Amino acid sequence: MKTTRIAAFTLATLTALTTSTAFTSAQAQAVRSERNMSLELANRLAAAAVSSCLAAGHNVTAAVVDRAGQLRALQRADNAGPHTIGAAQAKAFTSASARNTTLAMMEAAQKNPAAANLVHIPGFLLLGGGVPVRVGNDVIGAIGVGGAPGGHLDEQCAVAALEAAKDLLK
Repeated sequence: MKTTRIAAFTLATLTALTTSTAFTSAQAQAVRSERNMSLELANRLAAAAVSSCLAAGHNVTAAVVDRAGQLRALQRADNAGPHTIGAAQAKAFTSASARNTTLAMMEAAQKNPAAANLVHIPGFLLLGGGVPVRVGNDVIGAIGVGGAPGGHLDEQCAVAALEAAKDLLK
């Protein structure tokens, strides 16, 4: 009888410890801290991307989204076409969602039949001009640029904006 009580007590103690440890682990995983795009940074990036393209003679729209792909800032050059708004936002969303440049995704889709289905994801646009915004290894959002005569030129303007804001991305 005494051995049964000791065994039951030991089992109950181990179960309580295991449950407590599992609960603590679950709590630690339930709440996360994430870096994200501020409005100030988004506006600076959008302005820098439009400015960079204007300096090269391209009228574009720049969209900046947060880590979830939600629009934070949009700037359109005076002579940018109306279609550039949707293109810039879709490129930014695609880049933030995939955490990759849209130019790299487009090239992968052209070379890899399995990746070609990416074009069927709602909201995705596989044209150059979408670039993730990183702080260290964290993607905190993305810039999408649309309107230059080629996605590679849109991407150059997005990269120039990131370079102009590199001190804010530490």
